[in-house]
Amino acid sequence: MSLANPSTSLVDIAYEQIRRRILDNVWPPGHRALEQEIALVLGMSRTPIREALVRLQNDGLVEVVPRHGMRVLAVSPADMREIYEILTALECMAAEIVAHRKPSEDELQPLIQATADMDLALAKDDLDAWAVADERFHAALVELCGNRQLAATVWNYWDRAHRARMFSLRLRPKPVNSTQEHMALLERLRAGDAVGASQVNRHHRERASRELLQIFEQFKLAQM
Repeated sequence: MSLANPSTSLVDIAYEQIRRRILDNVWPPGHRALEQEIALVLGMSRTPIREALVRLQNDGLVEVVPRHGMRVLAVSPADMREIYEILTALECMAAEIVAHRKPSEDELQPLIQATADMDLALAKDDLDAWAVADERFHAALVELCGNRQLAATVWNYWDRAHRARMFSLRLRPKPVNSTQEHMALLERLRAGDAVGASQVNRHHRERASRELLQIFEQFKLAQM
């Protein structure tokens, strides 16, 4: 993101830079920082920092503490269970909408490419690249359904799920099942099978949720 872009405000820049540090666990749960400290790190004044922190608080990523800056919020097992239930329900609805339309190969291309990139990343044992491609697949599915309100609700929970997934990425078994499940979903979408697409996606998301929650239990984590 460039400061030279006249359509990008300093608040937007501050928001994205702070958000990225939180999502990538550079600033982990519990991390505290004063407005002035963040301003120095980002090289800007406190005013856009303050506004960005309010936005991030609305996103559920931080708690703004008056006169004490901010604290990065953690995600508990109960939080993750509820978030995955919401994401699963909404993505299944998105899959049904897309399948009903019987999308063309051109429309499905972003999902096809993301699946291929996941395969390539696993072959190279590049879990970070795999995670990026996996999220591209799910984002493309939600966008393809064309329901803006559904998509907006998904994005509202996406960041918190992302943090937990990245935290646990190397603690879980190698994600060899996801590519096959994505390919099965693509076949149901091509066939216009709304019920089948929803079932495949539900199985896929529920398996991922179980694996993530097992990490909480196995490592006795109260939060991440």
